[in-house]
Amino acid sequence: MFNNLKNKEQEAALPEHVGVIMDGNGRWAKAQGKPRIFGHKSGMDALKKVAVHGARRGIKVMTVYAFSTENWARPVDEVKFIMSLPIDFYGKYMPTLKAENIQIRMIGEREGMPKATLASIDRAAEETAENTGMILNFAMNYGGRRDIILGVQKLARAGVDLTTLSEEKLSDQLQTAILPKALRDPDLIIRTSGEQRMSNFLTWQAAYSELYFADTAWPDFDEAELDKAISVFQKRERRYGGLK
Repeated sequence: MFNNLKNKEQEAALPEHVGVIMDGNGRWAKAQGKPRIFGHKSGMDALKKVAVHGARRGIKVMTVYAFSTENWARPVDEVKFIMSLPIDFYGKYMPTLKAENIQIRMIGEREGMPKATLASIDRAAEETAENTGMILNFAMNYGGRRDIILGVQKLARAGVDLTTLSEEKLSDQLQTAILPKALRDPDLIIRTSGEQRMSNFLTWQAAYSELYFADTAWPDFDEAELDKAISVFQKRERRYGGLK
């Protein structure tokens, strides 16, 4: 009985929205004497494992940082390859995503992205729209600061008096407004490969997120690594500036 109660307490502390900065693909490949694109391909396989495990654990939203607004500065061939990954990912794993009841969504600016990439994402979102399980939310061509600017611009164009602007009003205009209201802000953000910075990821939404930095490169990040991050989260006390 005690064990059952303990398990219930642990699951109650499960992060509902997990953000993931999938870092280290290129360095992982280089360490093996292979081109950077090999790391990105292996990272795609890691994403499938982690997403399925997260869905089975009961996570409600997983937002993965797939391509930032700054990533356009990378070599052209690498950018082209990264933009082809959603096409390969959905083509290879759509049956699994459907079987696991996972929904696909995307935040980020569509302008400038290849039509084939967008078509693949849109098709995946449409085919999983009736699923009721975890939302796998891809941040593609996304930047946190840009998200805030675009939100304010939308309010200004709508004639909103910005002197009356509230956090709730702005949150409703951010790209994460496609998510259920209670799940827009990540409870936990994981960054892999040892780097300890946010890199313009969910800048507004991450105000009170718990941060977890893993030394493991993303291609090697697996179910056990996700469990480890969740376990650390469950041991933390979230006070939101107050006291308990």
